[in-house]
Amino acid sequence: MMEVVIRTLVLGIFATVAIDLWATFSNKVLGFPRTNWAMVGRWLGHIPKGKFIHNPVASSSPIQNELLVGWVFHYLVGIVYALLYITFVLALLDRVPTLLSAWIFGLLTIISPWFVMQPGLGLGICAIKAVQPNRVRLQNIIIHSIFGIVLYYAWIITNTFFK
Repeated sequence: MMEVVIRTLVLGIFATVAIDLWATFSNKVLGFPRTNWAMVGRWLGHIPKGKFIHNPVASSSPIQNELLVGWVFHYLVGIVYALLYITFVLALLDRVPTLLSAWIFGLLTIISPWFVMQPGLGLGICAIKAVQPNRVRLQNIIIHSIFGIVLYYAWIITNTFFK
């Protein structure tokens, strides 16, 4: 059990760091939009108060430590996604991870930002209200692809430690 916990943490953190590196590079070099994790933290901070959808979230009142809340949430989601992937592949399918299954899983995780987070932030479904919606969507597809691919390679790397 401890192996699964450690491996899940490693996979989730490694894949999330990889997408953060891409997001930084693509923002600075290619001009792609980047998630403002403070606004995600603000969105999360308003949910217990009953406000789920903002128009936009930047116009809502700030919450304490919103940047920290957003970043912690981001990494927790990466870890939970890693757990879901490992559980699905190993426990439900009784198979080992493959590059294809990890990539498809990564692409499937795009459902939550497109249909939950972006509408909640005031960007609409699939970021339709963003300044450059197609660039946001392309960035989402790239990031979630990278996440899935790195999940697979992190699995392969951790195989050397967990045999």
